[in-house]
Amino acid sequence: MARLPRPWRRTHLGSDADRATFRTLHTASLAAPALRAGLTRDSAERSVKHLHALLGSPAIALSDTADLLAWDGAGQHHAGQVPGLATEALARSGTQVVARRELPCAEGQQGSCPVRAAVISPLVVEDRVIGTLQVFGPFASAGLVRAADEVARWVSGQLELAELDTSRTRLMEAEVRALRAQISPHFVYNSLGAIASFVRTDPDRARELLLEFADFTRYSFRRHGEFTTLAEELRSVERYLLLEQARFGDRLRVTLSVAPEVLSVAVPFLCIQPLVENAVRHGLESAEGGGHIRIVAIDQGQECVIEVEDDGAGEDPEHIRRVLAGDQSLDSVGLGNVDGRLRAVYGDDHGLVVETAPGAGTKVVVRLPKFAPGVHA
Repeated sequence: MARLPRPWRRTHLGSDADRATFRTLHTASLAAPALRAGLTRDSAERSVKHLHALLGSPAIALSDTADLLAWDGAGQHHAGQVPGLATEALARSGTQVVARRELPCAEGQQGSCPVRAAVISPLVVEDRVIGTLQVFGPFASAGLVRAADEVARWVSGQLELAELDTSRTRLMEAEVRALRAQISPHFVYNSLGAIASFVRTDPDRARELLLEFADFTRYSFRRHGEFTTLAEELRSVERYLLLEQARFGDRLRVTLSVAPEVLSVAVPFLCIQPLVENAVRHGLESAEGGGHIRIVAIDQGQECVIEVEDDGAGEDPEHIRRVLAGDQSLDSVGLGNVDGRLRAVYGDDHGLVVETAPGAGTKVVVRLPKFAPGVHA
């Protein structure tokens, strides 16, 4: 009887070195999310066990420049010595080795305590020491010193990424505040003027417009979250256009076409409405017969493509180039601001694309990934 071939089975999972490398990378990946929140007591307590596993020493501690943040391992009666060790080590700069005589056991456990020496490595962010990694053991071997130093460098790198994330968030918040300051006076005065014109002639419409105005400003001036959904952003755009149509009447015509699949896509807060306002102000406001604004959102596989187009006066392409380059002296509501925020979040490949010429109208194209790291409404 013929024997069927035995199914192939994978029995070798790599060398010992391969498996050790995998374990190290996996352990580091467990510590990274907490450290990306910055050096705080909470992040230290959540990451210290994983760092301890990386080093394999009897105990480790994390501190800021003055206080113990977290301890893990044996010999916790030495935890009170951490602030003093940090202060002394930071005064000397660089990784420091602490000998047995500088680590007296407060509870008289010299014979059984595994903490007899320490390696203190600084945690550095942008050339600024913000804390220490302290590794404790029976003696400070050359290998332990090198391991502590390398892990401290890695921790410093994660903390530096946290600083960059915080800086980016602060910058984006500042840019949104600047955008609000730039947009709001012009829009508020015109909207209130349009609403006032209906108070006597059509009180019901005046009331409806006032409610739309309240909802629009509530959304525009909200204080939470740097991202929202495309659906929320477009809802705000609709409110804006209702208020502008009250002012322009039949001179302002709008077409809105949105694929349902992209409504839930997360987008930077106030990234579409400024483009629409720019179309109204610079495209149609000065046009004698008014004009047409077309807003389209398309599902293109991994991307969402949004187009805001007007058939108004158009712009000099050099003017737009200067706006996108950050020239603050030019008056194009929000274009440069939105372009800068999109590039900061998604990279330079996702900045605004503007097609325009004098007398030919303007089309602004936004291409956004449907899913991007750190982007969620």
